[in-house]
Amino acid sequence: MLRYARGTWRFRWWMLGIAWAVSVIGWSIVAKMPDRFEASARVFVDTSSVLEPLLKGIAINTSDSQQKIFLMTRTLLSRPNLEKVMRMTDLDLHATTETEKEEIVNHLKEKIEFTGTERENLYTISYEAESPDLAKLVVKSLLTIFMESNLGEVRKEQDSAAQFLEQQKAEYERRMRELENELTRFKQRNLMLLPDTSGGYYERIREGKQKIDEVKLELSVLQERLDTTRRQVEGEEPTFGLGPAPEVEFQAQTGDIDRRINAVEMRLDELNVKYTNRHPDVVQTRKSLADLKAQRRKIIEEARASMPADAGPSDYNVDKNPIYQQMRISLANLEADVAAKRRLLAEHEAQVADLEGSVDKVLALEAERRDLQSDYEIVKKNHAALESRLESAKLGRKADSSSDNVRFRVVDPPRAPTQPSGPNRVLFSAVVLLAGLAVGFGVAFLMSQFRPTFDERQMLSDTLGLPVLGSVNMVWTTDQVRARKVRNVSFVLTLSGLLLTFGIVLALYQFDVELLPRLAQSLNLA
Repeated sequence: MLRYARGTWRFRWWMLGIAWAVSVIGWSIVAKMPDRFEASARVFVDTSSVLEPLLKGIAINTSDSQQKIFLMTRTLLSRPNLEKVMRMTDLDLHATTETEKEEIVNHLKEKIEFTGTERENLYTISYEAESPDLAKLVVKSLLTIFMESNLGEVRKEQDSAAQFLEQQKAEYERRMRELENELTRFKQRNLMLLPDTSGGYYERIREGKQKIDEVKLELSVLQERLDTTRRQVEGEEPTFGLGPAPEVEFQAQTGDIDRRINAVEMRLDELNVKYTNRHPDVVQTRKSLADLKAQRRKIIEEARASMPADAGPSDYNVDKNPIYQQMRISLANLEADVAAKRRLLAEHEAQVADLEGSVDKVLALEAERRDLQSDYEIVKKNHAALESRLESAKLGRKADSSSDNVRFRVVDPPRAPTQPSGPNRVLFSAVVLLAGLAVGFGVAFLMSQFRPTFDERQMLSDTLGLPVLGSVNMVWTTDQVRARKVRNVSFVLTLSGLLLTFGIVLALYQFDVELLPRLAQSLNLA
């Protein structure tokens, strides 16, 4: 860094001369910049209303001042309004083409400012132009448009809001009817699987299993009675009559096939509960039962053929015993009751199995029903909210019609400014000085790089790649030392003169001395 500083110092006069040139030229340009005048007007928007405390919590505030100000801020700088300002201020007379009119409108949009604070409800309209009268006229035109356009825009917004609420209410009513119909059809399609007042799907499974347990208990009691009665019938000795019936006498030969017939009949009863008569299993079982009965008849016929010829008719009438007959009747009734209970048990078990097999479907149906019910509740809630808002909007519009809820008061009317608001020549002059010094320093640094010198042995050794054995100190004469001091003092005085000139420029601008603008004007005329 010290090496670069020495190199730049060798061209310090170049740096100072360029700084002077840039500063003088820049200050002249700043002095020739046209003055800018800013006109402004402040408006107070009074949102107080006598009816507002009474309507709080009952009606929505359809004339909300903040919403109105936001609306007016956007509409104030709209293109139609800016074109109206252009015509009111005669700016359109300076435009001969549509392109020039477009430029004027864009310029107005960029330069017009609309600011304010929500807490104080105080808003400022400002505009900056080269002419104070033009600035005042633009602000006055904007203020006129601002106050005239408010009432009509607010009423339009109220009507649009009410119409929108009516449309939304009708739409939600239509959606409510659609969801009600869809929910009703869904319940009708899945009546047996959806929850109801009795508990729904899981309650039906529990009741079905409870019925199965009850039927099993009853069947167990009946089966025990049947077994007891069967043992009594088999052990009873007929004491009245002429002999056993042929069917009883051949029971030893047909015992096995009778048990098979009973099993097939029970199987057929179970199948009849589940399937129709045309089901393949039912048809096959009936065929097996017919084959077994045919075999039984064949066995009985063969047994009869093998009986001795001297067997008397008394041997076939042993069932004339009344006690034996009564026991056989009880046995038949018990067998019928047991078969009926088994069919009922099979029916309940089939129903429970069907319900348990439908658990995935039931879960999906319940989820779908919850979604439909949730959609319906949301639409119903929104519909009720819209009805409430619509009624509140009607009350709010009645309140607005009986009271002017927004009042305007011009706090500061627009005035033609007497002093320019810009440009900030003090700031621009300081920037010019800094720019001149920066440009001068940059030029001096570049010259030191293009025209380097060796100020120390290490630099020479690094550049040549050779060892430096020694150096000879410069011996300055008295005249040379004096001349060197004179040059340094001259540099300091010249730099001080630049800074002093900058101070004078700032003082002239600070005390509103119009010397520099007049000089710039005279130079421009020359």
